[in-house]
Amino acid sequence: MSDMNFEQMLDEFSKTIRNGEVVEGTVIDVKSDEIVLNIGYKADGIITRSEYTNDSSADLTTLVAVGDKLTAKVMKVNDGDGQVSLTYKRLMAKKASKRLEEAYENGEVLRAPVTQVLKGGLSVVVDDTRVFIPASLVSDVYERDLTKYQDQEIEFVLTEFNPRRRRIIGNRKQLLLEEKARKQAELLERIEIGDVIEGKVKNITDFGAFIDLGGADGLLHISEMSWGRVENPKKIYKVGQTVRVFIKDIRDTKIALSVKFPEDNPWNNASEKFAVGTIITGRIARMTDFGAFVEIAPGVDALLHVSQISREHVEKPSDVLRIGQEIDAKIVDFNEADRKISLSMKAIGSYVPLEDLEPEYAEEAEPEANAEPEAAEEE
Repeated sequence: MSDMNFEQMLDEFSKTIRNGEVVEGTVIDVKSDEIVLNIGYKADGIITRSEYTNDSSADLTTLVAVGDKLTAKVMKVNDGDGQVSLTYKRLMAKKASKRLEEAYENGEVLRAPVTQVLKGGLSVVVDDTRVFIPASLVSDVYERDLTKYQDQEIEFVLTEFNPRRRRIIGNRKQLLLEEKARKQAELLERIEIGDVIEGKVKNITDFGAFIDLGGADGLLHISEMSWGRVENPKKIYKVGQTVRVFIKDIRDTKIALSVKFPEDNPWNNASEKFAVGTIITGRIARMTDFGAFVEIAPGVDALLHVSQISREHVEKPSDVLRIGQEIDAKIVDFNEADRKISLSMKAIGSYVPLEDLEPEYAEEAEPEANAEPEAAEEE
């Protein structure tokens, strides 16, 4: 034995360690359930599987190799067999707890994979420490099914840190809202009234569609979906569809959209298209007791007065006409300033008796009757 080895032996026998002390050692042997460390002490240090990992089925020979350096914490200087009982897991947990505490205080963004989807939220593990993210804090929108997050790496911040009560709460929703606010501010800084922009349909309601503009949602109201009449937005748009719109108005963070581009206005060159004397084909859109409104172009309705339906006396339009019926008529008056157009079937003798109508119009009789009061009120 060399002098150096003899000196090392003296150091080992003279060295003292205490419970709770952190020591560093070299792996000199490893079994499936136990690690042996040379910690420079008269006795070797032992780390059992349960003090290395939470995985009770782990094979330590696949995790640690002879010659590896490990830092561990002394649990017992003498475990009863003359060896030092060490824990690696608890030391790492303490370090992880300290790191999470600092992340909580500093608002640090953490990133970790979802290890478990629970009934009330998600469980993620940061340095062997479990963090719970309640369902209400997973997203900025309600999500019924959270299984899509399984094994997915997500970002979050800690909004509660109480390791003594085992309450370490993560919050992903906060980050999403902050990112949404940032993008919204950037978008509002960039756009102006009149700008043409593309977006994707995000949601459809009875009164319109919400369009994702890439930072904020804009409302495309049902009245701005077409120059013509729109009964149901869902018949025109689908969720996920890309649409080209222009910014009609901006009020604070509310953005009003339209697809009624001025160049497509049906009243452009109306004096030429709808000149008095022109024979047109139109569709009965709605009726009142005094007449029927005929759509002669998308967004352009003309009045066919009850007195102009036939040379014979007609009591009310619904006695001889049906909603959706196509008719030929002559434009007898055009008022561009008030956007009013008057028609006459009588002038060209195009009236078709009710009994000669196509069956498809006759079948619509009941719905039309229900629609009459509403039409009268609009007029």
